[in-house]
Parts: sequence; structure tokens; C-alpha cells
Amino acid sequence: MNLIAAVDRNWGIGKDNQLLVRIPADMKSFQGETMGKIVVMGRKTLESFPGGMPLPGRTNIVLTKNSNYRVKGAQTVNSRKELFQELEKYPSEDVYIIGGDSVYQQMLPYCDRAYVTKIDFTYEADAYFPNLDEMDEWKVVTSSEEQTYFDLEYRFLKYEKAR
Repeated sequence: MNLIAAVDRNWGIGKDNQLLVRIPADMKSFQGETMGKIVVMGRKTLESFPGGMPLPGRTNIVLTKNSNYRVKGAQTVNSRKELFQELEKYPSEDVYIIGGDSVYQQMLPYCDRAYVTKIDFTYEADAYFPNLDEMDEWKVVTSSEEQTYFDLEYRFLKYEKAR
């Protein structure tokens, strides 16, 4: 399984259920990486999307404790066990964990790859991605050239977990 996120210098990913910044090239990269694949998210992540609607062109799975929660165009599961039963239908390499912070934390041990857009800026954040640089088992295997969006500098990094 894969993780995918855009993080700031402190591995912040969001504030008040919104992304810290929207970088068009990052959005395009996210879309290209996940299109036609399976995306797994928490309820609040889904609700942060335009109109609270699932992402088009992908199989959307929402992990929520609320057993009554339903949304058109998405599968809902209420436990990690139920999620894993649902994910058995798909190739593991096609599954992308897309947030939020508690879903990233829960699913990190089961993932082998992480696609991280690392933004060289510190935002005020209230949601964080696990800091892979502090984990011995995670290594950067590819890094893009430095990119810029107005005055922001960022890189696309791919991490892999050592086997």
C-alpha cells in the first residue's frame, strides 16, 4: 500500500480540516498518481473535498467510526478489520492512503511506499503526517529537482520502507 501527502517543514498537512496550501503541480501529481486507483481516507478528509463528494475516477473508501455514515459514490467501512476485508479485492500497489492524520497513523505500518510533496515552509497546522525522516525503516529513493510555486519551494519525494 501507498501513502500520499503534501507536508510542510514540520510534516504539517492541514489546519481546520483544510490543506495548508494548494500547489497546482502537487494537485496534478496527486491526480496522476491516484487516478483509476483506490483511495482510502477518513470522514473529515472526504468532507474537506469540494461539496464533500468522493474523488472522481477512483474507488473511494471512507474509514469512519460512525456506522450510519453514508455518502454517494464511496464505500464506507467502520473498522480497520472491515477496511482490510474490503481491500482484499484490490492489488495492494493500487491502494493509496490519502488522510487525514489519524488514518495515516493507523495505516503507516501496512504501507511500503510514500509519495510526499515536501514544502520548504512552515505553516500553522493542526494535523500532521508521520515524520518518515525520523524512522530508520523509511528511506528516500527518489527526489525531484527543487520546484517553485510563486515564492514556495518544494520537492516530490518517494520513500520506501526497508524490507
